[in-house]
Amino acid sequence: MTPSASGPAVVENAEGVVFTAKIVPGSSRTVVAGVLGDMIKIRVAAAPEKGKANECLIAYLAQELGVKKNAIEIVSGHTNPVKQVKVAGVSTAQLLERLGLGP
Repeated sequence: MTPSASGPAVVENAEGVVFTAKIVPGSSRTVVAGVLGDMIKIRVAAAPEKGKANECLIAYLAQELGVKKNAIEIVSGHTNPVKQVKVAGVSTAQLLERLGLGP
């Protein structure tokens, strides 16, 4: 686990990574807004209704990380702004670099 003092907590395993994301729906555009404690804060353009914000989040992450949409899974927090997100096929370093949070 990455210490929260230096950035978001990301757990890496054989399949990929799991991280906590704080989602802010209804923004003007979808963008990574930085780090909030040990979470990656992501603003999404979709409204928080009928899973639209979750779909928008998955599409955005797939594009930014260069993976297919089915490589991304919301593990928990489907109806909560704080979500556990699993991404297959990337390392912690790749995740942070591609989201603009790396060194």
